[in-house]
Amino acid sequence: MKYADRMENLNASEIRELLKVTDRPEVISFAGGLPAAELFPIEEMAAASMTVLKSNGEKALQYSTTEGYLPLRKWIAERENSRIGTALTEENIIITHGSQQALDLIGKLLINKDDVVLCESPTYLSALNVFKTFEGKILEVQTDDEGMIVSDLERLLETTENVKLLYVIPTFQNPSGKTWSLKRKQQILEVANRYDVAIIEDAPYEELRYSGESTLPMFSFPRSENVIRTGSFSKILCPGLRLGWIAAAPEVVEKLVLIKQSTDLQCNTLAQMQIHQFIQDNDIDAHIVRLIETYRLRRDAAISAIEKYFPKNIRYTHPEGGLFIWLELPEEINTTDLLEKSLKRNVAFVSGESFYAEQPKYNTMRLNFSCMDEEKIDAGIMILGELVTEELVE
Repeated sequence: MKYADRMENLNASEIRELLKVTDRPEVISFAGGLPAAELFPIEEMAAASMTVLKSNGEKALQYSTTEGYLPLRKWIAERENSRIGTALTEENIIITHGSQQALDLIGKLLINKDDVVLCESPTYLSALNVFKTFEGKILEVQTDDEGMIVSDLERLLETTENVKLLYVIPTFQNPSGKTWSLKRKQQILEVANRYDVAIIEDAPYEELRYSGESTLPMFSFPRSENVIRTGSFSKILCPGLRLGWIAAAPEVVEKLVLIKQSTDLQCNTLAQMQIHQFIQDNDIDAHIVRLIETYRLRRDAAISAIEKYFPKNIRYTHPEGGLFIWLELPEEINTTDLLEKSLKRNVAFVSGESFYAEQPKYNTMRLNFSCMDEEKIDAGIMILGELVTEELVE
């Protein structure tokens, strides 16, 4: 069989492959960005599903519109308006199969072969995999603790042809956990507008804030017409239903609808109605507060364990929210080799090189802290700290 040329750009996701290992109950996993399963509102979701099927089952089991279930789109628009000060309507929203499909649809909309996508260094591994399928070129913009470095972005825009898209995760970034400053967001938007480059502002973790002060997203700024915002129910409710959304100008949504029609026609009608019914019957803000309270304890436990068990000559982030901590070890340590040793001791993490589009750093690692209790977090990080210490002694 002769495959399309684009298949040469695709590799198996390291994280998805690791999940096959971490399904074993004896493994302490810091690998996937998994929400805490014990916090899933199972009874409430079951009740919502039963209500939908009993009261509107014929509609729930039928084909529906590509844009998505209208009451859910209206709710998303209204919630965005109340949270970030926008003036959205349902015409600005399209429902997707999670943020991942959102990135795929936007890529199909914007990226031609040989176009350039600029991203943070490091950035979300699965976004890189999506953009590679369009046979464009992905370039890294260097970052600091406030976000993308403006001068490096301007350098690339001045010296690179066919830059079409800027992909960013400004709040609790995956994998670093960092959050952009308000000033940096303003600067980056100004530069992108000057060069007429679209921005994907990916915001799946935005509501999971444990400390610090929130700032508005670029999507809500003046002159943000070129910003496309993505969101997801995966981190605030449940990932298994695979529902997210894109918020954009109505003319952009119209084109995304055409692309989605040729991809999967629509998202799961029952799942959309189930989530909307859950929202009507329950206080989703109270549910998110419960997540925040739990994840804050787990973040603090992870930071405390790193400080306790790891050598002092490492660097790590202290995220204000989200699900990840990023570590940079001494350069002589290769975290791919370290992962092989840690798996033998039933501890998993993600080595950092896969999160780079161009220049991987092999001494980096990402730890997820959301899906284990504090005791397991401490035990797992103790083992990782021992392994790192052993590597430095050798």
